[in-house]
Amino acid sequence: MATTELPDGRVAQLWSGGADGEDPVVLFFHGCPDTRWAARSGEEAARRAGVRLVSVNRPGYGRSSPAASTHASVADDAATVLDSLGIGAVAALGMSVGGAYAAGFAARHADRVSGLGVVGTLPMPTTGEAAGSTVTEAMAALRPEFEAWAASMDVSDPDDEAVAARWTASLPEQDGALVGARPAREVAAAAREALASYDGYLRDAALTFRPWDVDVSAVRCPTWLWYGGADERARPGADWFAAQIPHATVTIRPGVTHWATLAAYWDEILTTLTSGGRASSEASG
Repeated sequence: MATTELPDGRVAQLWSGGADGEDPVVLFFHGCPDTRWAARSGEEAARRAGVRLVSVNRPGYGRSSPAASTHASVADDAATVLDSLGIGAVAALGMSVGGAYAAGFAARHADRVSGLGVVGTLPMPTTGEAAGSTVTEAMAALRPEFEAWAASMDVSDPDDEAVAARWTASLPEQDGALVGARPAREVAAAAREALASYDGYLRDAALTFRPWDVDVSAVRCPTWLWYGGADERARPGADWFAAQIPHATVTIRPGVTHWATLAAYWDEILTTLTSGGRASSEASG
């Protein structure tokens, strides 16, 4: 199933892969500009861990219908998608911007979340960078710069190798090497889906830099915060999330950059999330 229809008629595009079994399931919230394709980079690790991975494109990404979404509405959409797949309990995992959505899901749907993982996510601001504007106005202000960058990616180019090269070159060296190690056709497909519409990115950016409509402090499940020591922009998020979720376990990986904090550690992250932290404790012991 590549798409599912939500109760209001919107379409949600998704991906499910990894182990063949029904349980355990990790629900992955992607970053931006990114899509469900980010979860596919963890498919082999998911098979090794015996985990089923599920990821849903947020509104405005790929074939998911654009909508006036918020952190809370995305969490509720994800719960509806899980229902359509017949999935009950999950561990929630969010990368970058997706970490706030994963935490929102764990807070709003606590009865079905066994664990939460946040990777390289910025802290919630107390006031928006564009505090005096609406989300719509902020999206409009962000659009010219993003459109210029998207044009430089030229995802309409049919040459997969060229698209993949441009996409990886836009990333920090460590991150680009990990992304570039995947087949060019997959990298190009991910880039094309991420930039099929700009609505998803623009709304994510506008929502990220203003107070969120979810209470992260309501998270009660076991929680792990993974951050890269070289990911200077996101690094303050570790302290912020730890203050909101005092029972969280914080791991800072020295010298590791943003995407690498997830991509180089898929096995450990998935096993930790689905084993209640036993694997992480054993590894550190």
